[in-house]
Amino acid sequence: MSTPATPRLLEHPEPGEIRLELVLHALSDAVRLRIVSELAAAETELSCSHFVLPVTKSTTTHHFRVLREAGVIRQDYRGTAKLNGLRRADLDALFPGLLDTVLAAAEAQSARLEPAGA
Repeated sequence: MSTPATPRLLEHPEPGEIRLELVLHALSDAVRLRIVSELAAAETELSCSHFVLPVTKSTTTHHFRVLREAGVIRQDYRGTAKLNGLRRADLDALFPGLLDTVLAAAEAQSARLEPAGA
């Protein structure tokens, strides 16, 4: 008789364990901020393979882990895919306006730094 496969579970902080300084640290990196911006724009879960990032696969894994451990994203396995979702409701409840402010500032900075006509 075969044993049913157990799902691979990743550890996530409970909402009450999410700390502002860890969230701000996670959002302070350009690659991680790009991941969060894409998740916010998508308003749905996205697989890791969806993201085209200018770093190696191992560095990408590191960035997702930092975001997950800070409580910014939730990662769940679905089959062989690891899906990523923004923990917007938790972040908005704990730090009202923070996520929207950071994302708006990142978008404004991107527009400001983008070469004219690009």
